[in-house]
Amino acid sequence: MAFLRKYRVSRWACIYLIHVHLTSSVFGNIRYSIPEELELGAFVGNIAEDLGLDVKQMSERRFRIASENKGQYLTVNFKTGILHVKEKIDREQLCEQSLSCILMLQAVIENPLKIYRIEVTILDTNDNTPVFQRQEVNLEISEMTALGTAFPLQSAVDPDAGTNSVHSYQLSPNQYFTLKSQLDGRQNGIPELVLQRHLDREAEPNFGLRLTAFDGGNPKKFGTMQIKINVVDANDNPPVCQQDIYQITISENIPKDTLIVKVTAMDMDQGLNGEVIYSFSDHTPVKTREVFSLDSITGEIRVAGALDFEESDRYQISVQAKDKGSHPLEVHCNVLVTITDINDNSPEIILITTTKTIAENVSQDTVIAVLKIVDRDSKNAADVSCRISRTIPFKLITSFDNYYTLVTHGDIDREVVPEYNITITCTDNGSPPLSATETIQLQVSDINDNAPRFTQPSVIMHVAENNVIGASIGSVTAFDPDSNQNAELSFSILHNLIHNLPVSTLVSINTVNGVIFAEQSFDFEQITSFEVRVKVTDAGAPPLSSTVTVNVIVVDQNDNAPVIVSPLPVKGNAIEETIPRSADPGYLVTKVTATDADSGMNAKLSYKIHQSSDESLFTVAQETGELWTIRHFTRKDSIHKKVVILVMDYGTPSLSSTVNIDVYVQDKIENASNTGMLGTIGQWKTDFKFYLMILFGATSFVLLLAIAFLGFKVCSDRYETNKVFCCWNASCFFQRNSLQGIEKASVNLQIAPKSTQAYESENLPRQFRYDPVMNDLLFLKLHDSAASMIDHKIGTCIAAKHEKTLISTNKETNYEAYSSRPRDLEQSSIERCSSGQYGMGLYTSDKCEVEPDPRRLVEIHSRAL
Repeated sequence: MAFLRKYRVSRWACIYLIHVHLTSSVFGNIRYSIPEELELGAFVGNIAEDLGLDVKQMSERRFRIASENKGQYLTVNFKTGILHVKEKIDREQLCEQSLSCILMLQAVIENPLKIYRIEVTILDTNDNTPVFQRQEVNLEISEMTALGTAFPLQSAVDPDAGTNSVHSYQLSPNQYFTLKSQLDGRQNGIPELVLQRHLDREAEPNFGLRLTAFDGGNPKKFGTMQIKINVVDANDNPPVCQQDIYQITISENIPKDTLIVKVTAMDMDQGLNGEVIYSFSDHTPVKTREVFSLDSITGEIRVAGALDFEESDRYQISVQAKDKGSHPLEVHCNVLVTITDINDNSPEIILITTTKTIAENVSQDTVIAVLKIVDRDSKNAADVSCRISRTIPFKLITSFDNYYTLVTHGDIDREVVPEYNITITCTDNGSPPLSATETIQLQVSDINDNAPRFTQPSVIMHVAENNVIGASIGSVTAFDPDSNQNAELSFSILHNLIHNLPVSTLVSINTVNGVIFAEQSFDFEQITSFEVRVKVTDAGAPPLSSTVTVNVIVVDQNDNAPVIVSPLPVKGNAIEETIPRSADPGYLVTKVTATDADSGMNAKLSYKIHQSSDESLFTVAQETGELWTIRHFTRKDSIHKKVVILVMDYGTPSLSSTVNIDVYVQDKIENASNTGMLGTIGQWKTDFKFYLMILFGATSFVLLLAIAFLGFKVCSDRYETNKVFCCWNASCFFQRNSLQGIEKASVNLQIAPKSTQAYESENLPRQFRYDPVMNDLLFLKLHDSAASMIDHKIGTCIAAKHEKTLISTNKETNYEAYSSRPRDLEQSSIERCSSGQYGMGLYTSDKCEVEPDPRRLVEIHSRAL
């Protein structure tokens, strides 16, 4: 209970007492009573105390007041818990002239959710004065009017209700009329003038009266209306209604111009005094005249506007029937129209409270929205049921009095469904049923529940050596299904050692876009590849991360020139080599060996003569770097020859190195021979030579006999099957053309153009080779008819038709065996015959004037074994 501030009404100051009624209903109803027109901020009640709530928790638990009306008239102070007036309340505007005016409110508080019904009764104050619709009324009354005749007057209208509405009427003092009220279902009734004394037009043709209407307020308010009475001459029979009250029942929403009733009034007079015309009396409200129309001749009442049961369920029509006499008489016929309800209103969904955003990890039965369903139709049609789709993780829970609560019911994952449009459908129980829908848009907020992932399980990047420091070598890409901050990614490189160096000294990474940069210029010869672990981390709380292995491969560039390994100069920049003047063509002068620190094609080397004092004398093997003679020395040749060998790789661009070789020709070289090993070997002792010669000579002779026997047997077998002659174990004869001496060197020799012509005229013996074990090379000189049996151009085996001749010739043929010039046989070029065997067409002189060297015998014997 509380006292209100001073409230002013028509110069009077009144103090109103507000009664608070607390009930212990199931739904926690609270009732307050306040007068209308309270000032803003006026005290209504301590709602926190009345509901038993802690004032401090009202804001935290989202306490709020929702009104079923359009206006928000009351509000709550969360600091004090007091309910006070927010907007001025006009009872007449809110409830019109209803006897009771109740403002329905809902108080909602969460955690846990509770809903309270608050009923605020608006008490009427006497703030309106009774008003007549017309300030002046003219009445024409015949002097023949019978005593007791009643003349209904216009009722006064007071917007106030109850005792503050029109309570009584008072007529000014006169000698002809008295005042009485005709009950019409309202408290004050309709004022009527009742004739108490015959009128005498001749004595008093007209006079005036004043009708005063008083309300029941304190103090009373009143309004007046002037009545002018004109006494006319006799029309002594007024019209008479066939029925005093016409009661009609129709349904709402019937079509316009539908006839609902015909009012009939009879007049016993004749002529104009007996003709009756109809009209709405002053007692018919304006709103009623807008809904119905009246034919003045026939008295038919038709529907002129829309009938809505929800706006008004009944209408009272007062029809005035008046004759056409010079002093017309009138009568009032009452029509009561009752409207029946049809299901023409869809349910209305009112959202009391709603949530726009929820987290994807929200718990079950979390409240999303509270809604109320309202149906303006009658109670049977207002039985409403609501539903939502079953495919979404939500459900509707029925509360009370058509209240529903929307809560979560299932797992919510933003990455699957980031937004829900929840459509609520409510259907009434009418015939036919009507429905209404309301869509709630609900955003699902993200939580950091997904770790970032790289687009590739592993990454391979290539970077050319000698790269620019700070240049990009590639990038890694990752994605995170989360959103906003949880999807903001940053890249980093995990610390580890690469060749005892921190990884940060080799590469770095852009933390935003994952681009990897080189922090040093790489050298393929020092490091060919390395692995880097890249980590990506999101910005969520807590942050999540993942890693990927990046394999960085350094691509070789041709940045190293060939390096001469051997031979190395002893003095100065040139290499000195000596050869005897009697050296045959194909004499191995020296072998140039070089290496390249690069790899692949960048390390593949080729050799060629860059400069030479005599281009017709030397050639070099392109692949092995062996320097050979290609002709005999003549007396005209100088004893000093200068050769520049160019070693070049296959890189782009190609790099090269040169070596200068000074070749000295000597007429006699001690302990040297054209069959000596590459390089110099120390002098052997005479006794050691002698014993070695005997040992290896005997061994070689026995081995030669075994090889000859095996070769003869193989050729015999092939003769029986293929009828083709083969040279022991399918060895081939092949012709050596004018450059026989060159064939001691590799096939890939560079030969000066002049050397070909110089040596074409020499008659050198034709040679063939026999290779018994594919390792040892013996060069045999063929004499007499056997030489003519060889195809000199293509070097193929002899035909079968020459088989007998060749066999007989072979029996008498003498062979002279010469060892090849001691050299690196594995690096020498090998020719392949059509029979598939390998051989070298090396040339030796007809006469072996040089004493056999024991070192050659050791080499031949070892390779034969």
